[in-house]
Amino acid sequence: MSTRKTPCENRPTVGRIGRRSGTRGETVKKLRGLTVLVSVVVIALLTVPTAAHADRNPAAHAARQKVARITNLADIGPLRTDLWVYSPSNHKKMKVNVLTPANSTGPRSVVYMLDGADAGADVSDWITKGRAGRFFANKNVTVVLPAGGKGTFYTNWRSRDPNLGKPQWETFLTEELPPLIDKEFNGTGRNAIVGLSMGGQAALALAARFPKLYTGVASLSGCPEVYEPANQAYVHTTVANAGGNAINMWGPPRSPAWKAHDPGTRLDKLRGKNIYLSSGSGLAGPLDLMRKVDPEEGTRQSVTASASALELGAWRCSINFALELRKARIPFTDGLRLVGTHYWGYWEQDLPRMWPTIAQGL
Repeated sequence: MSTRKTPCENRPTVGRIGRRSGTRGETVKKLRGLTVLVSVVVIALLTVPTAAHADRNPAAHAARQKVARITNLADIGPLRTDLWVYSPSNHKKMKVNVLTPANSTGPRSVVYMLDGADAGADVSDWITKGRAGRFFANKNVTVVLPAGGKGTFYTNWRSRDPNLGKPQWETFLTEELPPLIDKEFNGTGRNAIVGLSMGGQAALALAARFPKLYTGVASLSGCPEVYEPANQAYVHTTVANAGGNAINMWGPPRSPAWKAHDPGTRLDKLRGKNIYLSSGSGLAGPLDLMRKVDPEEGTRQSVTASASALELGAWRCSINFALELRKARIPFTDGLRLVGTHYWGYWEQDLPRMWPTIAQGL
């Protein structure tokens, strides 16, 4: 892994003043001259702002803190680059993984991929568990995978949470990050967004709230509609499992922010987009029998039962949203399956199934 910093201001270098031997008188003269020279240098350093001290200028520092920028890049391999992006809205650096194709020239469109509720802090679960790197290696797109969104629903939080802080994911993903990605990776300005579970809801919400930004959207095992009481309970549980309180995210139940982030209330904004919707029914299948279960997770039976229950909830939500899309005469690709649990093996299989739909707009 090689790390490279983005260009920064040049810093002045200060050389050492050499001493030469001579007579006592010459030495005195030289010392006097040296004293004058040192005084001039010291005064100059104290009175003239240098690049190295630019950030000590309050106005310059404040202006810099308002600009989103890539601060560092690390080449993890031939097809992956990790970015650290300073986000003014979040007041901190955000970690982003980027995948690029093996053989590609010219501009490329961008696919943003969102994790589920247990999002990895440093590396997207799509890379470590969903094998996204292998799938996209021969696809002529740039894939952007933000890390660290655990339990946040990739939205702008209204109030500061004691454990999760006050994330401003929506601003980061829709305003701050896209221009930087397009500039650094030669983007075309055409984007799609994909998410699983919690990220599936967020993907549809972002596509409905920012329709001009995305040509396509995919939700895998998500629960798109969040305004109804039963679905709000699911959101509260998801956030609570990450240590947060959903009231700090969108306010009390049935408040306007919940409705504003429900794609079911903005269906017309999804019209004309390439939509892929999938979920299993919760019924365990062959992939569950082959699944490697960590003893710390529990027994195979308990792990499968939990995954089945989670997917059954996603199935109910996805079926209802599919009915709403059909009622509104909004075309979509139906990836709903009669078999499947809340498990990465199924989401990995979804990648080639959803790709033809998403690729149409890219």
